[in-house]
Amino acid sequence: MRIKSLAVLSATAVLGAALGWAAAAASYQKTGVVKEVSADSFTLDLGKEEWRFYTDGSTAGKDAVKAGDKVTVTYKQVATKIEGKGGDKKDAKGAKKK
Repeated sequence: MRIKSLAVLSATAVLGAALGWAAAAASYQKTGVVKEVSADSFTLDLGKEEWRFYTDGSTAGKDAVKAGDKVTVTYKQVATKIEGKGGDKKDAKGAKKK
């Protein structure tokens, strides 16, 4: 009986860890030269375009970033708020509903 309980508990732990890993937000990277730094953001020059990144207390390495540094930024795209704006509703074919 103890072996069955241990096996079920182990399988549950492994499955839970696997599901948690799969649900994590994907991360991306950009490498460029820091153009401007402020208290809560910095601008990265990527050559053809510039990206602004915002930082908070949990951003690792933000205090060492200076203008002119070449850096690689690891970031996640996570929604912080979603608001419905109403408007015309459409059916599955794209036609407006009356």
